[in-house]
Amino acid sequence: MTNDLPFDAERALHLARQTFQIEADALLGMQRRLTAEFARAVETILRCEHRVVVMGMGKSGHVGRKIAATLASTGTPSFFVHPAEAAHGDLGMVTSGDVCLLISNSGESSELSAIIPALRRLGVTLVALTGRSDSSLAKVCDIVLSCAVDKEACTLDLAPTASTTAQMAMGDALAVALLDARGFREEDFALSHPGGALGRKLLTHVSDLMRTGDGVPRVARDASFSALLQEMSSKGLGLAAIVEGHTPVGIFTDGDLRRLIETGADLRQRVAHEVMHPRPHLIRSGALAVDAADLMERHRITSLLVVDGKGELVGALNTYDLLRAKVI
Repeated sequence: MTNDLPFDAERALHLARQTFQIEADALLGMQRRLTAEFARAVETILRCEHRVVVMGMGKSGHVGRKIAATLASTGTPSFFVHPAEAAHGDLGMVTSGDVCLLISNSGESSELSAIIPALRRLGVTLVALTGRSDSSLAKVCDIVLSCAVDKEACTLDLAPTASTTAQMAMGDALAVALLDARGFREEDFALSHPGGALGRKLLTHVSDLMRTGDGVPRVARDASFSALLQEMSSKGLGLAAIVEGHTPVGIFTDGDLRRLIETGADLRQRVAHEVMHPRPHLIRSGALAVDAADLMERHRITSLLVVDGKGELVGALNTYDLLRAKVI
């Protein structure tokens, strides 16, 4: 093998397009050949009270790891076991009642063949993802899903390319059918992805981010204007809630202050209820933080007062709090 051959950019582009076409044709071929066996596999996994154990060697093993991860993140407990390691102790991870998803394009993987008798003794259901329905693997499995392709995208027709794409697509199809059958929702997805953007949006509540206690600027309706400004300044939120008892009846913000100054009005004799903005936008402490972000955007405001179920003031929230939590 040499690296001193001249680079042909046009050939590289041609091969890329050819690869896309070969793999797209492979997937369309799978679509046409799909049978009721697929639905049987989905129902078998759906009824399984234990786990899905995915196994495969080489490139099929890499695909298997991805399939196991996709299943696990969409509501189907699943994990990957390396067939060679299974023969040296990891078979103990498999229990009676599991479903084993065995991946092999040729269906003749010696590592898989070696552990099939032990899997049979455990009483697991065997599902094959293979390119050959007449293979040794297909003959011993309970359910066979065809991932056959006419040819690999590799110019030598050797490196697993279209075949691994077909395996990956079959795994995705199983995951999608299963999540739909389980009634899997965005909220469920977020629970298994708490560190992701969706997790933050669907799991973070206003109560997790709001300022509370003495950190919430508030004054009574009859508080002097100077007391109002002092409360705003000391709490650093750019706002103050005006309350009657514990109930917010108004809000005064930095923006309101600028607008009042621009009018040239004498503010020294004013009291809080005379300058406040009545009927402030409120949000419940149990609401999702993403709902607070939506409320701020719709009304073009940068802060919200937070109330409990009785309508009493329990916190305050601004866009900085949402940005810091990466909700927006």
